[in-house]
Amino acid sequence: MSKSAKRELHIRVDHLTRVEGHGNIVVNVSNGKIEDCRWEVVEAPRFFEAMVRGRKWYEMHHITSRICGICSIGHTLASLQATEAALGIEVSEQTVLLRKLALHAENLQSHILHVGYLVLPDLMGVGSVVPLAGSHPAELKTVIRIHRLSNEFSDTICGRTTHPQRLVPGGFVKYPKVDELKKLRQGLTEALSDLKEVARLVCSLAERFPAFSRETEYIALKSDQEYAMYHGQVGSSDGGTWAPGQYKEVTNEFCVPHSTAKYTKHNRDSYMVGALARFNLNSDRLTPEARAVAGLFKLKPVCYNSFMNNVAQIVECVHSAEDSINIIDRVLGRGLALEDIPPIKVCAGRGVSAVEVPRGILFHDYQYDDAGTCTGANLIIPTNQNHNNIYHDLQALLPSLLGKPEKEIELGLEMLVRAYDPCISCSVHYLRVKFI
Repeated sequence: MSKSAKRELHIRVDHLTRVEGHGNIVVNVSNGKIEDCRWEVVEAPRFFEAMVRGRKWYEMHHITSRICGICSIGHTLASLQATEAALGIEVSEQTVLLRKLALHAENLQSHILHVGYLVLPDLMGVGSVVPLAGSHPAELKTVIRIHRLSNEFSDTICGRTTHPQRLVPGGFVKYPKVDELKKLRQGLTEALSDLKEVARLVCSLAERFPAFSRETEYIALKSDQEYAMYHGQVGSSDGGTWAPGQYKEVTNEFCVPHSTAKYTKHNRDSYMVGALARFNLNSDRLTPEARAVAGLFKLKPVCYNSFMNNVAQIVECVHSAEDSINIIDRVLGRGLALEDIPPIKVCAGRGVSAVEVPRGILFHDYQYDDAGTCTGANLIIPTNQNHNNIYHDLQALLPSLLGKPEKEIELGLEMLVRAYDPCISCSVHYLRVKFI
């Protein structure tokens, strides 16, 4: 008889650590039978859709950037795109290039923070990043160097590390200096070797990622021109593309009693967004160095191991650094111009945007009246879209862990949730919860 045949197991992880926000893992196994295995989101709801109603078009990006202290640049860009679509504002090529740089800065900043400070402890068998300062000081300093550069990257383009000041509808109110861009380019060039060092370190520990696989659908922006982050069509690994304005056909939000965040699903029981989803749909558009790092891990699409989301984050770090160098060359090559904001004619309209932020595809949907006042908004956050997939992944992973000691089971389930790098408090937009 197997070890798990008559297993009695009761696990409750309240407020999982090394994630943003509050979420619980609940497991009950009686006489070897799994009676309950769920991912609970217990964060208090935050009603940003209500907060922006009655606010003017030029205030929206400042308010919605406060949804998240990690993805504030992504929320700013999604907000700006939605407002510009609603009011018919055209932006210049230079503005698009600089906004792509801002998005890369945030992607690099968020991914290296997660992999370096939150995932490495699991792979190295410690409870937090603090012990690594003693056991692996050189490796930790490498992570810190990259993280510091990414903060400086955000400062250079956006005016500060979080909650951008310079980005506004139609363009920028202040531009980085040519010398600042040249210095940034040099820093990114040097950071490529540091990023490869981090990749080699994680690769040496890759056997500690569980050999997990659950076939699911992956949703991300998709483009024939580039590794889609700033714009593109909404794509599915199951096939098909949709314009951003058709996002409700893909997301199909619904409520469950154990979560203060809504769930989503499309073709299957659930779908996944984030770095792995982007890799699965766009890997042929990665930069050469990023493709080489993917090859180091033997990461190929379509990969159904959710733990490999962390590897995809490392791949994206290299892509963001290398692509940023190319964008800076384009900006400097065409000549950095101090452009004026184009004339803006306020009118009634609706605008929808889809932008890839570190944790996945983000949708902003605004309705404005003739005075440019917001009369309605809908925001669908990446982690909001991942909760359902986390739930189904936990249920698929648990049976393979039942023969292990309880602490190992608990760690395996925690690592799975952490692999998604969830931003829980950003995702809670549930208006009414009735617990039965």
